[in-house]
Amino acid sequence: MRALTLKFYIGRHFVIGIVGTFAVCALLIFMIDFVEVLRQSGKHGSVPAMTLVWLTLLRLPAYTEILLAFAVLVGSIASMLQLSRRSELAVIRAAGMSVWQFISPGIFVAFVLGVLAVALYNPLAASARAQAEELFADVFGKESNFLKTRAGSWLRQDGADGSSVMNAGGVADGGLRLFTVTVFHFDHNGRFVERIEAKHASLHEGYWELEDALVAGVGRQPERYERYLISTYLTPERVQDALGSVISLSFWQLPAIIDVVERAGLSAAPYRIQYELLLSRPLLLICMVLFAATVSLKSFRSGGIQTMVAVGMIGGLGFFLLAEVSRQIGVAGLVSPRVAVWAPVIIAALVSITVLLHQEDG
Repeated sequence: MRALTLKFYIGRHFVIGIVGTFAVCALLIFMIDFVEVLRQSGKHGSVPAMTLVWLTLLRLPAYTEILLAFAVLVGSIASMLQLSRRSELAVIRAAGMSVWQFISPGIFVAFVLGVLAVALYNPLAASARAQAEELFADVFGKESNFLKTRAGSWLRQDGADGSSVMNAGGVADGGLRLFTVTVFHFDHNGRFVERIEAKHASLHEGYWELEDALVAGVGRQPERYERYLISTYLTPERVQDALGSVISLSFWQLPAIIDVVERAGLSAAPYRIQYELLLSRPLLLICMVLFAATVSLKSFRSGGIQTMVAVGMIGGLGFFLLAEVSRQIGVAGLVSPRVAVWAPVIIAALVSITVLLHQEDG
């Protein structure tokens, strides 16, 4: 019973450290992003302050999601240093508790956070990001958009009525919904036919449906339509490959998207990389706890704490750099997505366990 109480006490320290670090990071990101949104709003006249705050809050989950591993690393180091500073760690270890028993509450906390981050927080972040893109396009329009995808939100397509070029101020649902849309429509001979400005566009089988569209054709006055159709031969999977962002897709959507993209004969490497990243997140967070333990169990009285913490932070940044390089290698198709994602995590976990074994048993 006492052992369970002690583990609960240690686990609470891990939770406080991790949540506190995550909250500080989230606050800093919110302030930086809010300043950027304010700067952007200055170019477009008066925008209600609450709208800017809401826009920043919608963008926040997607930005903070990638910092979860860093928050676990720093929070775990902070919690263990706090216990060590008050000599609680020395007393616990003197009572016969091994390092593995001591960090087991932190490992459990990291695993639970990893599962919740994948199953709940990631879908929330993806949904909020899609809403943020729509709100941003509505508020600022396409000229000021800084949420553009890797294709610059430009799309060329052919259809039964000729070719067209589309530009979107915002993209959601992996490219299936566009906001603040401009379309330049040409006939089969390449002659310009009309320019269309629309508030929204949704892709259906064989056509784009544009809402609240203003159509200006050659030799005729502009006309407004509540609903206007543009033919296209593009399929949803090809639009997703051209405009879609893997970050805007939740964990639960990715398997179906991967299947559709592969059946279309396209490269699904970015989607597979993202899926494996999410699958590996619980192990990644556990790895951060193990790594934090390797630099945080030294007694304050023995000195050298600052050096150990600096080594831990540098090592953590080095790991994140290695993981990013490995991810890019996977995206390029040089290794399988599973190897690209899991190899750095497993290597870091094995190295951390080896160091802890050496520190514990000599």
